[in-house]
Amino acid sequence: MRSLRCLSAEVLVEPGAGAEQSLDTMAHDLYPLLFKAAFMQERAELLQALLTRWPLAEFRLGALLAPNADHPEDLRDRPCRPCLEACVRGLRAHALHATGRARLRWADLTGLRDVQEPRCRCGRPLGRWGRTGLLVRTCVELRAEPRVAGRPAVDLLADLFVTDGNFEAVVRALRPGPAPLRLRCLTFRGDSLRPGQLLQVLRLAGPGVLRSLQVVHNVRLHAGHVEQLLAHVRFPRLTALTLPAKAFDPPRARAPTPDGREPYLATIAMALSKMTQLTELSLAFSTLTGKIPQLLGSLQTPLRTLDLANCALNHVDMAFLADCLHAAHLEVLDLSGHELVSLYPATFFQLLGRAAPSLRALTLEECGLGDEHVGRLALGLSACLQLQELRLLGNPLSATALRRLFGCLCQLPELRCVEFPVPTDCYPEGATYPLDGPAVAKFDQQKYEEVAGELRAVLLQAGREDIQTCTPLFGTFDPDVQETGPELGAFLLQALKSTLEKFCSTLEQME
Repeated sequence: MRSLRCLSAEVLVEPGAGAEQSLDTMAHDLYPLLFKAAFMQERAELLQALLTRWPLAEFRLGALLAPNADHPEDLRDRPCRPCLEACVRGLRAHALHATGRARLRWADLTGLRDVQEPRCRCGRPLGRWGRTGLLVRTCVELRAEPRVAGRPAVDLLADLFVTDGNFEAVVRALRPGPAPLRLRCLTFRGDSLRPGQLLQVLRLAGPGVLRSLQVVHNVRLHAGHVEQLLAHVRFPRLTALTLPAKAFDPPRARAPTPDGREPYLATIAMALSKMTQLTELSLAFSTLTGKIPQLLGSLQTPLRTLDLANCALNHVDMAFLADCLHAAHLEVLDLSGHELVSLYPATFFQLLGRAAPSLRALTLEECGLGDEHVGRLALGLSACLQLQELRLLGNPLSATALRRLFGCLCQLPELRCVEFPVPTDCYPEGATYPLDGPAVAKFDQQKYEEVAGELRAVLLQAGREDIQTCTPLFGTFDPDVQETGPELGAFLLQALKSTLEKFCSTLEQME
């Protein structure tokens, strides 16, 4: 329930109520409440005026839009373009013209959530890539403004999403030098960048304050690049690290030592061990056979999130995971692409048992889980009383096996989301797993709907209508890919063109 202060603020920010004209006479502790009310009503002009006159030393966008005692509604999934542009205009005016002792020292613009259906009334959300462009343009433009001697700069904390399309602008905004607004990066996502570009922008981004680093999709790194990156750029406060596919493939020019060890791995492991706050690690689609003990064994803090999907793990890796210090702290675990129950049943269920008290999300896609494994899987999951999300796409499970599994899942009190595969009954006879791209969609849609209805009925009969179920065959929504799709598509076409040219050149030389 909204407080009386909150209701009063909502009335005050309505058009014609005169809030803009009264800001200078208002108590400073009312500004955060007015800001949230104005953001909810998408009053861009008032938001700009509030930031221009902001009387407090700090501005935290995510905290202001989060639920609080006065206003319980969560507005962080409303990245409204007009509102955010107004906020940045207000910060610009504040940095140039604000006077007096009560003025901003830093503004934190992180904490927004990009969702598939943002609740902006204007219908014009601004995603992370767009927000990056807005901030870097503003910072670059302000460098040309005359500065008032002795006026301290305002530090601008941001989530940066850097691609080849905005790389040059980001570099200009991050370069050292006097500026009214100094851009500081808390989380960094890089896509469609060359390794040299990635290294350059990370050196400028203030790696000493960076908390999350995501290098994804079209950044072509090999283990030599990762070794160089971690050796030349320090990340003392990093809590989350994501590396792209094949990031641990050895460079062609470097061969293993005579005893079979790969020298780059020791350097990378040592660099990871110096990240004393690292709790989230994603290494999906890298070949890590037999490397997990060396990579994870020296980490200083237990991991809470671990993504090892399609990493070609072997028994040595699974035995280490089942017995390591991380197992008892894992909250999010992805082991997709490994036949865990068939090949490593003892170590897998030992790992699941140790992680059970803390595990919140488990992904086991394309793990070869068949009907014969459901009983043991259900038994292993029964101890995971904190589990909220379970993903099982790509496993050859029949409708009968799924009904049995759902009956057991009803006993998990915190479970809220289950992604289940299309039952084998719905595919043509003789379909082989894992299914390739075209084959995934060739199933009996009507029969699938019947089975999905039966599974929902199992949940409803158990009083678990709070569990949402779905079968996202082609992946879940990624707001960052959605926003930069045209650029990434052009990047892929250019990469394909370059590869074909090299191939043709090689053929000509052979002839």
